[in-house]
Amino acid sequence: MYMRRLFAVMQVLVLLWLPAVLNAQTRTVTGIVTDSKTGQPLAGVTITVVGTNIAALTDTTGAYRVAVDSRADRLTFSSIGYTEQRVPIAGAQLNVRLVPEITNLDNVVVIAYGTRRKTDLTGAVTAITAKDFQKGNIASSEQLLQGKVAGLQVTSGGGAAGGGSKIRIRGAASLNASNDPLIVIDGVPVEGNSVSGSANLLNTINPNDIESISILKDASATALYGSRATNGVMIITTKKGASGKPRFNFNTRGSLGVVAKKIDVLSGDQIRDIVNASGNNTYIPLLGTANTDWQNEIYRSAAGFDNNLSVSGRADLGTSVKLPYRLSAGYLTQQGNLKTNNFDRFTTALNLNPKFFQDHLSININAKYANTKNVFADEGAIGAAVAFDPTQSVRKDWNRFSGFYEWVQANGDVNKNASRNPVALLELKDNRSSVDRFIGNVQLDYKLHFLPDLHVLVNLGVDQSTGSGTAILDSTSAISVTDFSGLGNISRYKQSKKSQLADVQLFYQKDLSDGYKIDALLGHGYQDFFTTDYNFYNLYQTGKEVPGQEINYPVVKNGYGIDSYLGRLNFTMAGNYLLTATLRRDASSKFSRENRVGYFPSFAFAWKLKEAFFQSTSINELKLRLGWGITGQQDGIAYNSYLPLYYQSQSSAQYQFGDVFYRLYRPTAFNKDLKWETSGTFNAGIDFAFAQNRINGSMDVYSKRTKNLLSYVDIAPGSNFDITQLRNIGELKNTGFEFSINTVPYKNEDFSWDLNFNFTYNKSEIKALYSNVKDPEYKGFPVSGITGGTGNKVGIHAVGYAPYTFFVRQQVYDSGGKPIEGLYEDVNRDGKISDADNSYYKKPAPDFLFGMATGVTYKKLSVGITGHGMAGNYLYNNYNANSAVLRNVLNPVISLGNTGANYLETNFANNQYLSNYYIENASFFRIDNINMGYNFGKISQSRFRLSVNASVQNVAVFTKYSGADPESANSSGVDNNIYPRPRIFSLGANLDF
Repeated sequence: MYMRRLFAVMQVLVLLWLPAVLNAQTRTVTGIVTDSKTGQPLAGVTITVVGTNIAALTDTTGAYRVAVDSRADRLTFSSIGYTEQRVPIAGAQLNVRLVPEITNLDNVVVIAYGTRRKTDLTGAVTAITAKDFQKGNIASSEQLLQGKVAGLQVTSGGGAAGGGSKIRIRGAASLNASNDPLIVIDGVPVEGNSVSGSANLLNTINPNDIESISILKDASATALYGSRATNGVMIITTKKGASGKPRFNFNTRGSLGVVAKKIDVLSGDQIRDIVNASGNNTYIPLLGTANTDWQNEIYRSAAGFDNNLSVSGRADLGTSVKLPYRLSAGYLTQQGNLKTNNFDRFTTALNLNPKFFQDHLSININAKYANTKNVFADEGAIGAAVAFDPTQSVRKDWNRFSGFYEWVQANGDVNKNASRNPVALLELKDNRSSVDRFIGNVQLDYKLHFLPDLHVLVNLGVDQSTGSGTAILDSTSAISVTDFSGLGNISRYKQSKKSQLADVQLFYQKDLSDGYKIDALLGHGYQDFFTTDYNFYNLYQTGKEVPGQEINYPVVKNGYGIDSYLGRLNFTMAGNYLLTATLRRDASSKFSRENRVGYFPSFAFAWKLKEAFFQSTSINELKLRLGWGITGQQDGIAYNSYLPLYYQSQSSAQYQFGDVFYRLYRPTAFNKDLKWETSGTFNAGIDFAFAQNRINGSMDVYSKRTKNLLSYVDIAPGSNFDITQLRNIGELKNTGFEFSINTVPYKNEDFSWDLNFNFTYNKSEIKALYSNVKDPEYKGFPVSGITGGTGNKVGIHAVGYAPYTFFVRQQVYDSGGKPIEGLYEDVNRDGKISDADNSYYKKPAPDFLFGMATGVTYKKLSVGITGHGMAGNYLYNNYNANSAVLRNVLNPVISLGNTGANYLETNFANNQYLSNYYIENASFFRIDNINMGYNFGKISQSRFRLSVNASVQNVAVFTKYSGADPESANSSGVDNNIYPRPRIFSLGANLDF
């Protein structure tokens, strides 16, 4: 009886429950998901029923349909690039607008030791995000910014595969110490000098992994980096994990680079005409019958491939722990236009940023590894190709130089003073390196439970790299015959660098009433840098390494450390007035105890004028900024420069006792009174935005004065084995103006056009030089050595002039405007031409920098163009000065050579190295990139989304400069035939799934 009643009750319960179950199974929620910024529908958005495994995706129209349990009360909407939203189920129809994460990136800027809303910045800071980076085949990270930032100059050192660039923020602030900015990667300041075997620090960072780069320009923005911030700061932030299910991205690019412009030299026929016309029977028999274009022989079309794969998402580790992650891997292979030059890079990066204890503890873990392999070409072939006799063939009948034509004397010995065969220089030398680099750090942000406004911040990091290489010179090389008795040469090198970082800070932030806010940072940090050199004897034999012949020198390890205390206070009053004050105290072991500690303060004020004076809705932002601060400079100073040290002499300087030769120890110059350079900077700026931010930009004026300039000066002969010593010798002033504007002139549902422009004026002037020279006629320090002659220099550091101002003789011209060989202006009117007639003439640094970018988007098609330029910069055309003379053809060492086409204009028989005729206006405008892309969107009904792109880099250069390229990375302004920058054509595809 009991069991029957129980069964009857169960039947009733089932009958009562069944309709609810059926109703739950049939309940459906539908809707459309759109972009909150553009209003466009979003495909591929993941919709998850909270508390279940039920999920759905939006289609190409942004529509979705998901079945839910009647007890479910919330849906989660997530997509890569958008902020995740959890929305209550209010009915059967639920439309959602997702907020792009890029909006947050536009409004939040990474600064020194933290982030700040762009509208609350008090310093001169420009942040460029991934959507605005330079497009195309970008192998090194700094090239993403070329022409994009006012006050920033990025100049590649040439077209070598994997090569680097000169980076300057607001001009040069030093004479002999480094002028490179401090680079910070995910919170880890990294050393600016590359390890042996690497041509460039930044080519170890995959550009595809970078989310944004912030450029900190003035002292109020950089002073928290203290003794390393005089040249500005570049903060690189890599991509992080996203919310939602795993999303994959694969992008690939193929490229082909060609030499855009070669040096204009004479042909074989022209050389034969010149030699025959000379009637010189010494040289006429040396003529060959060929018409060899040696530049064509050493250059090639260079192929490259770049492939990257990444996955990002969020793993749920429990009810309260979420683990956003991003893992990427990339492989790049790039040929150089110079034959035998190659660069390969493998990179991988991992980012994890979980939160624990109800989001009170945030952890950010970054790990980046790179292996780069270089095959370095002998770049001496570039100069040899424009100097070698074009009447000769690349090869001749078999000879002891592997068949390559070389100049020999009548007795058969190699003509040591003649040019070498440029193709032989490339093919008979094998120079390879491998570099491993790891950068990693762990950042902890703990929000105290009992005082949530107070955070404890910890940053522990390491940057370690090891480079090694081997250069093998074939025994049949003419260089081997002249320098190594025909035995060949094997030289090896190895170096490692390691930096460790430990920062601890307290951060307090509090919103007060009526628009008053305060945040304060107080911290301590330590970072050290150590370099270990492994020195090897060179191995001389017939081209193959023989085991047992390698003998190691003792390992040499050097380094220094920086111990720091820092503080920052930000105070907002009434929502309109912003105050920032910072102070950093650095102690560096590069200096003696008496000069080891430096203090670097800064103050800044910003006033939001819009809120105070303008109620117009067309004005979105109008802010005045004022800032002052002091920063320092110690990069470029050798380790232990303040200590009296002895180094082991070279093998050629051994001393004989009996039958034994001993290496001695020699003293090196030191200066116990060395101090770091310090720069005081004042900055005033205005930020503006109008018409719903469709017009926005900034203007800044600045003045920076650097004291205690570091420079090497001559010391009395015999006082030391060195002939120069590093001293603090003077002052340098930089003043300038910057303007940048970003506009969207037209935009509708299908079409948009953006146009951006930036402009910079900068003036550098040496204000003081302290010298032990008593001569009242003394004019400054000679600098800017050139190729040609012995000890010739064409520049000078002089008070009242820009660094590296040219110091040369004034050329005299005939009535037709043609330079008269050997005739110069007698400036001092003493009846003779000497160094006393040299005068100040032009300078290498530009007066003006400018950059532009524009792009249009029509539905799924986009087209863009970028460019940059300089004005007021001059170059000394060292190639013409050294090579474009008859002496180069009828070589006094009894060989024939080639000459530049400039010889046909001057008809100079001999070199006129100090003539200002060779100093040319190198102003230019370069079209950097033309790119086109098409976004196919979702492929059929799959989850794959495809876009393709094509670009041309280094499209054209407009200039009056007669050399190969007017853009020089050499601060001295001496252009001596650099590795040519290629014109690169590339095709790429991007696949999301």
